[in-house]
Amino acid sequence: MKRFLVLLLIFMLGTSFECSNAVGLSFGKKQTEVQTDEISQQARVLYAQNNIDEALTLLQNKKEAERTAQDWLMMGNIMQDKDKIPEAVYMFNQALNKEPKYYKAHYNLGYIYFIQDKPNMALAEFKKAVKYNPEFAYGYYNIGCVYLKLKNYGSAKYNFFKALDLRANEPNVYYNLAYCYKKLGKDKKAQIYLDLYNKMMEQHEI
Repeated sequence: MKRFLVLLLIFMLGTSFECSNAVGLSFGKKQTEVQTDEISQQARVLYAQNNIDEALTLLQNKKEAERTAQDWLMMGNIMQDKDKIPEAVYMFNQALNKEPKYYKAHYNLGYIYFIQDKPNMALAEFKKAVKYNPEFAYGYYNIGCVYLKLKNYGSAKYNFFKALDLRANEPNVYYNLAYCYKKLGKDKKAQIYLDLYNKMMEQHEI
C-alpha cells in the first residue's frame, strides 16, 4: 500500500460562486435603491472578469450603510486576493454584521483561520457554515480537514462522509477518507478508498 501524505486541500469560496443578488425593479422602489443594486451587479461582473480593482472601487463608492452582505463578502475576497488578510477578516465580519447567518462569510473566515494555523477558530466558523447551510458539501469537507490537523480521525472521517453524501465526485474526499482509515488502523478500508481516489484521478486525466 502506498504511503499516504495527508491531503489538506481547503476549498475557498470566491465571489464567482455567488448567485446574483440584485433586486429587481418593483413599484415603490426608490431610484437610488435601484442604482445601488446595479452597482453591486456591475461589481460582480467585474470581479468575475478579474477586474478586482475596478470592482473594489465601485463598492467603496457605495455608502457603508447601503452595502449588502454580498458586497462586503466580495470586498473581503478582493482584500484576500491582494494578500491583505486583516482587511479581509474585517470585511467578512462586516458581512456577518449585515447577515449573521450568512454561511459564505463564516466559511471564508474559517478558511483564513485555517491558513493562519488557528484550527479551533476555523472549526467554529466552518461549523456555523454548515449549520446555516446543511447541504454545503465543502463546509463538511473543510471541517474534516481541520479534524485531520487536530488528529481527530474519527470526527474527520464522519465529516468526509457527510461531504461525500452531498458531493460524490470530489477525489480529495476519497483520499482523505483513505488517510483516516489508515490512521485508524483499518488498512483494508483505507485501500478501498485509495483505489477509488486513484480511479477518479485517472478518469480526470482522460
